[in-house]
Amino acid sequence: MYIKGRVQGVSFRAAARAHAQSLGVGGYAKNLPGGEVEVLAEGEAAAVDAFVAWCHQGPGLASVQEVSLTEEEVPFGEYDHFAIRY
Repeated sequence: MYIKGRVQGVSFRAAARAHAQSLGVGGYAKNLPGGEVEVLAEGEAAAVDAFVAWCHQGPGLASVQEVSLTEEEVPFGEYDHFAIRY
């Protein structure tokens, strides 16, 4: 998914990692040059749904304007933890 708004410089990636880990969701969050954050999430459907719902809000200092969801075929279990990518 791609998250737009005030999502860089507000600890979005770190908060996303903490929330994903609490839900058992794997994947990553990465800042993009255009100001968006790219997020890949995998796990049990209910956990991923809860994580996506959180991404629509983000941490307290963030101001999420848009979340664009994309579906990719990723072998299940490829991401056993949630990382911050640079």
